[in-house]
Amino acid sequence: MEAPVWYPATRTQQGLWVLDRDESLRPTQLVPTVVEFAGPVDHALLVAATTRALGRHPSLRARFRLDIKRRRVEYSTHGEPARAGFLDAAAEGWSEEETGRLVRALCATPFDLATEAPARAEIIRTGEERTLLVLTSHHIVVDGLSRTMLLEEIFTIYRAGLDGTEPELSDPPHPASVVATRSEEEVAAQVEEVVERLRGAPTDVRLPFERAQDEPSHLGTGVTTHLDAERTAKALAVAAEEGCTTFMLGIALLAGALARGSDQRDFLIAFAWPGREHPDAGDVIGMFVTTVVLRVSLGEDTTWRELLRDARIAGMEAFMDSDAPLDAIAARLNPDRNALWPPLTPVLLNLDDAPHTPWLAPGVTGRLLPLDPLYIKYDLAAFVRVADSAEGRRLELSLDHPLDVTDHRAVSAFLTDLRRCAADLATSPEEPVLEQSVDAINLDDPAERLELVRSIWCEVLQTDEVDDDVSFFESGGDSLLLVVLVEKLSQASGRALRTVDLFRSATVSGQAELLAAPATEQPGPAPAGSAALDAARNRRPAEEAV
Repeated sequence: MEAPVWYPATRTQQGLWVLDRDESLRPTQLVPTVVEFAGPVDHALLVAATTRALGRHPSLRARFRLDIKRRRVEYSTHGEPARAGFLDAAAEGWSEEETGRLVRALCATPFDLATEAPARAEIIRTGEERTLLVLTSHHIVVDGLSRTMLLEEIFTIYRAGLDGTEPELSDPPHPASVVATRSEEEVAAQVEEVVERLRGAPTDVRLPFERAQDEPSHLGTGVTTHLDAERTAKALAVAAEEGCTTFMLGIALLAGALARGSDQRDFLIAFAWPGREHPDAGDVIGMFVTTVVLRVSLGEDTTWRELLRDARIAGMEAFMDSDAPLDAIAARLNPDRNALWPPLTPVLLNLDDAPHTPWLAPGVTGRLLPLDPLYIKYDLAAFVRVADSAEGRRLELSLDHPLDVTDHRAVSAFLTDLRRCAADLATSPEEPVLEQSVDAINLDDPAERLELVRSIWCEVLQTDEVDDDVSFFESGGDSLLLVVLVEKLSQASGRALRTVDLFRSATVSGQAELLAAPATEQPGPAPAGSAALDAARNRRPAEEAV
């Protein structure tokens, strides 16, 4: 047998390998995806398509090791690829709880990078024309773009199988062949340039909430809000006038909201860069993304338009130095950092590029399910995207945050502030950022909450007066109008409301209280390693595996 070839890991991969040595951080290094399909699915064909896709890409066959003599992490792609599994949970009588436990274990169980293929997949039939595809990879071999490419390849192979044809697939190059190399002198010069640009900025961000003082948790949760179509169009138009992308618009909004909530005016914000500068890396599944830090600041009289211009400059400067190693920059600017995780800032901003509407085949609809549990690496991760809706294009703003914050209402209030910033930028771009909008709603004030809910009820029900203690349905509402009410209350308050929440709190006074203390789901503890995965497959509670 031919001896395997060992390739040096990239700086980013080496950093991820080091992080994987820390037991508490290991689940944060996973890239899980859960897709639910509704419609007729050929499960054997989907298993075969997924197995084929997993076996085609060298990075998904990688095994990693530490070469002590060379003092480097390296990998070989000679290992066996993973094979997709199949479970007919519906036929075997699995309960929803048992299936959920298995899905959580599949998403959260770490890989042994030395002996296991760094990807796994399971197809689960959960009911009549209901199927789950659970796909989990290690971040050391898969970035966000790779995740999307892998899903699309699985779907392409599946559709070709339905048609009885051979899919048109590119021949994937080896990831080691598309890694750009630079001299140590070039890297050092670039690091020095970035350090000078960021020097003096605080490496901490005063957030609008506090975390518990105990051991920090990596379990998180998320909240989302939208800007209405009209103001979205205005905000995007203002941003376009200043040459700003949606991401740069997000920089301005995040900096503005953080500044409004504290006396800090100078911010370091991290973001993920695709890192595919090599011309042949565009369709390679691998880990190319790098973490980049930009600096944005504002003064007491800075207008929204001026902040957009500064955000554009900050973004362009960071883009040009996106391949500068963050660990070297962090060591210079923050030598007292936690050496195991040196992002320089607790705040991340990214474009949300997840495939929100997976398409498997005609007659089958797919949707991404929220992750439970959700693992996070930053104290605050903000995501911006422009989504199409029946009303038009809408700006979507999401926040991921730790579960161990001491006051979850403060997070929801910050999301409200972020949405309000977007509305102010759209309608008053020449006004100072730090000048709060006159129509700002204080959701901590019971009277303002009641008045907000009353006004939206009147708008939805097309009436001039409503009773605070009469249910929505008794007041003339129906199920369709309830969905409209959820939408409008979510927009106005910035709270991530669900139809079931408003159904349970069906009066004006009840919904006003709901805005005061929005429900936050608390995911359970993470499964404990591969034993928990085996326990879930055997339908045993996770605690029995510990």
